[in-house]
Amino acid sequence: MPILLGSIADDYTGASDLANTLTKNGLSTVQTVGIPDPSLALPDVDAVVVSLKIRSVPATDAVTAATSAERWLRRRGASHVLYKICSTFDSTDAGNIGPVTEALSHAAGGGIVLVTPAFPETGRTVYLGHLFVGGQPLNESPLKDHPLNPMHDANLVRVLARQSHGAVGLIDLTAIAAGPGAVKTRLKALRAAGVSAAVADAIFERDLETLGEIALETPVSTGASGLGLGLARALVRSGRISPDGTAPADAIRPVGGLSAIVAGSCSKATLRQLDVAERSMPVLRLDPERLLAGPDEIAAAISWAGERIAAGPVVVAASAAPETVNRLQSLYGREASGHAIETATSIIAAELVARGVRRLVVAGGETSGAAVDRLAIPAFLIGPEIAAGVPVLRTVSNAQGDMLLALKSGNFGGEDFFAAALAMMH
Repeated sequence: MPILLGSIADDYTGASDLANTLTKNGLSTVQTVGIPDPSLALPDVDAVVVSLKIRSVPATDAVTAATSAERWLRRRGASHVLYKICSTFDSTDAGNIGPVTEALSHAAGGGIVLVTPAFPETGRTVYLGHLFVGGQPLNESPLKDHPLNPMHDANLVRVLARQSHGAVGLIDLTAIAAGPGAVKTRLKALRAAGVSAAVADAIFERDLETLGEIALETPVSTGASGLGLGLARALVRSGRISPDGTAPADAIRPVGGLSAIVAGSCSKATLRQLDVAERSMPVLRLDPERLLAGPDEIAAAISWAGERIAAGPVVVAASAAPETVNRLQSLYGREASGHAIETATSIIAAELVARGVRRLVVAGGETSGAAVDRLAIPAFLIGPEIAAGVPVLRTVSNAQGDMLLALKSGNFGGEDFFAAALAMMH
């Protein structure tokens, strides 16, 4: 059965966030890890989200990976492909949002691309082209200090223009509130002016529904999971699928085994979640500087967890406050320090799985990507939602056997997220 909607996600937690949104809004969905091997048998679904790790790699590498995924999705029937980005528009002036958007548009024959990271459910809104997080401009919010891609400009038209060859325009809230006809008129005018990408305002879900309807008529769009919501609802309204809003039954079938949590995110939300977790389970806070110095800290963490995990869930965290992260980056470099922590947490996650963990929670986008890659998990079925943007994931054709995972973007979830996630992973 051909898929109705394809998506290319720039990291793994963002992919599961989108897959969760599509599932909640009526589309049966599978998340793959990379472009699937031809031997991998995927179930018949409405949507496939191909998860890549291209947010912080060189732009040329991101373009190569994304265009390969686009070809795979088109061959399986996708008439529209959503390039799923972070709702905080994490990128540098070199990309990768602009270069990948332009490459996908070129591969699909050109035309103007709708772009919006708005997702009101998680507090991300766009007004007059400016991104707000919980009512604060992005550059004044705590999320401005991403360790790899800090964001100090809330003007998305300006941000996207700096990393694009083509001109960038704006579809403001007035046009969107007037309905699809007004948006089409605005797009036509922008196209005539030579604009190749249009940042779209969105404050409410109804704005996303309007944008989804328009985007579905084009081959490519770029946005966060909020745009996925709009696309999914447009597909349901079109009558091409039957809306049931349920996860595949097999996705929520229980697994046995042990439970563990591995955290690498340094976000304020994750740091608070770790504080709360300490009240109910053992938490080991790694020394990031020792992780950078050599393997001893990794070995000590594996030993510590191995002594405790049979008695209940354990937490191993390489998370640190922003000032600590900044100091390490100044000493070792941003890329080197980030890579060392990702490698360490992925090794620890894999060793825990080797010791019988079958229910695993991973906090942090880069941390999740590194862990899933090391475990060589090929795909996930999407289960029930733990918190906004974070579903339970069930592995498909996994060498370690059936596992349940939660891949959490650093800023997602309430303060009791870790306990809530494990409670849902029966």
